[in-house]
Amino acid sequence: MTTRWIAIVNPAAGHGKCRRQAEAELAALRTAGADLDVRNTEAPGHASRLAREAFEAGARDFLAVGGDGTCFEIVNGLAGSANPGARPRVATLPLGTGNSFLRDYGIVDAAGAARALLADARRTVDLVRCEHAAGTLHYLNIAGLGFAARAGAMTNRRFKSFGARGYVLAVIGCVARMRYPSFPVRLDGGKPDQRPCSMLSFCNSRYTGGTMMMAPAADAADGYLDVIRIGPMGRIRLLRSFPRIFKGTHVELPEVECSKARRVDFEGGATVDVMIDGEVLALALRSLEVAPGAIDVVA
Repeated sequence: MTTRWIAIVNPAAGHGKCRRQAEAELAALRTAGADLDVRNTEAPGHASRLAREAFEAGARDFLAVGGDGTCFEIVNGLAGSANPGARPRVATLPLGTGNSFLRDYGIVDAAGAARALLADARRTVDLVRCEHAAGTLHYLNIAGLGFAARAGAMTNRRFKSFGARGYVLAVIGCVARMRYPSFPVRLDGGKPDQRPCSMLSFCNSRYTGGTMMMAPAADAADGYLDVIRIGPMGRIRLLRSFPRIFKGTHVELPEVECSKARRVDFEGGATVDVMIDGEVLALALRSLEVAPGAIDVVA
């Protein structure tokens, strides 16, 4: 039986790249035999509603046509469904800015993603449940605080049209205003950590910002978050060390600490900027918890 995919297209993804390329990419998939039901988004949050409505109507296979943010919306629509017993599968046709998650599986472009979809591939991966003061979110890739969130916000505001290179430009721009905030956290019920830091990242997968290997040891199916903590770093040292993130060797620096946790609890209740799967949101975080093997992806 042929799989029928609900293809949710975000025309704004990739600073309009998706609008320019989606029609041709979807036509190629159809020519190769894919059965697609295409639905276009019209505003932020629309992809979540489209996914939830289709899921509750019986659909189980979804194709995010866009970037990590489009996939993030679809995943949240599925996770917020009133039908929690059914199991969805999510594929991505990467036509966005960063397209980070699929890089863990060697998929770096739309052609590679199309091959995986046509092969009807399936991988079971973890989903991260993020509780905050106003509700619940879920993510596949990464949640970042501090420098990562500031750079993500600048990327979205000023450098979106540069693709993955835009995040590099944003990093350089944010260095001029370095801060060392404290985010009081407990990992798996341990002692609270209130030390100031440059940034904290809670990673389900390895990559962020396109080709930056934030958590080189992460495995999206191991039931754990990889927690990357970077302590205070001077501007010059940060700029000199920054290229190491593209190979994952930044974790060898003395300012960088790596640990694993199934659950992270936040104390204090302050609202902070959080970069979560490419989106920057103001959230009063309460906890992060891994839901092992909660979703299937195509990769």
